[in-house]
Amino acid sequence: MTFRARPAVLSLASLLLALAARAGPPYTTDDPEPVPLHHWELYLSGTRTTEGGDRSGDAPHFESNYGAAPGLQLHLIVPLGYANPENGTTTWGLGDVELGAKYRFVEEAEGRPQIGTFPLVELPSGDASRGIGSGHVRAFLPVWAQKSFGAWTTYGGGGYWINPGAGNRDYWFAGWQVQVHATRSLSPGVEVYYQSPSTELGGPEVHFNAGLILDLGEKSHVLVSAGRAVHGCDCTHAYAAYLLTLGPRS
Repeated sequence: MTFRARPAVLSLASLLLALAARAGPPYTTDDPEPVPLHHWELYLSGTRTTEGGDRSGDAPHFESNYGAAPGLQLHLIVPLGYANPENGTTTWGLGDVELGAKYRFVEEAEGRPQIGTFPLVELPSGDASRGIGSGHVRAFLPVWAQKSFGAWTTYGGGGYWINPGAGNRDYWFAGWQVQVHATRSLSPGVEVYYQSPSTELGGPEVHFNAGLILDLGEKSHVLVSAGRAVHGCDCTHAYAAYLLTLGPRS
């Protein structure tokens, strides 16, 4: 990779990390609902973010969620990331591993949403010099809420990203999502999310996303989403995944 191309790669990698694109598949906004007790969610996913002619993402990443206790979900993502600057060479390798625990502390009831938290920690296992990873331990401290109304479900909230590193800033993220269970197997939805500046030279951003969940059966599911920034940057983002759900009797 040329020296001139490297800043573009690092800039795009910073954008990808700031979008928190791994939360709430296939959306960026998350929900407070944990995986049921002793059940598994296993994802094979790919992501893509573009800014101008620069591209970055995961190809693929592996995600697992496990219902470890009532109301408690343990979470792991191991990504294989890539960075492809407009005028440089594509790099690919292990990205930053993500660990988390989702805990729901308020159950949903009539007139009351369910509420929970899902703190995340990203470990600097990627090579930041090649644009794959941040080079620092990062953490996200959110609160999420969700309510269902017949075929409709809506959730959202936000939190604070601890984002160390030269030129970086800690920042806030907030988002909200609405989806409808249109049929027994098809659930489309949309979301809007905001983040405050994540770098010293950056500004606030607002993004829009549309997504779809397709149930192929009781255990197999396909999730996709795509969107773009409507304020703050000229960037697009996309996500696709296969999800396998397993229970104690699977």
